[in-house]
Amino acid sequence: MASITLYELPGCPYCEKVIDKLEELGLDYDSIEVPNSHDRRDEVREVSGQTGVPVIVDEEHGVDGMNESDDIVDYLEETYAAEA
Repeated sequence: MASITLYELPGCPYCEKVIDKLEELGLDYDSIEVPNSHDRRDEVREVSGQTGVPVIVDEEHGVDGMNESDDIVDYLEETYAAEA
């Protein structure tokens, strides 16, 4: 099991931005596809306090429920680029 979990919705351009960065950095991650309906995204709400995606959890670095694709991409770059 990877330490990074990505909550995503297929076809979401913001999710694709995060996926591109994860793949660019060669990071293993688990992907959880969320329902289309925000009303059914209970797991995302529990993790991040809201229902939008993308959201990541990075157990290795104590990140629980980071949202906003730009923030996630910046975090991944700052945290993992030196390791890649």
